[in-house]
Amino acid sequence: MLKVIPKKNKFKVEIFNIIIAKFEEDVIYTEKEVNLILKGFYHDYAILRRYLVDYGFLSRDSYGTEYMKISDK
Repeated sequence: MLKVIPKKNKFKVEIFNIIIAKFEEDVIYTEKEVNLILKGFYHDYAILRRYLVDYGFLSRDSYGTEYMKISDK
């Protein structure tokens, strides 16, 4: 369980690689499903979800209700 999210991008990316390994490719996740996975890593799962999208690990539909692992990471 993370206590803090590192400030340096290098360390963030390392952590995000570990987290994204919990997601399967070609599976569409609801926001609720993503939150359940992320709650196991950090108390502020919403910020983790946002980082994973912003850093290109997850894609999100325009409504923010469906997420999918980006396979080229």
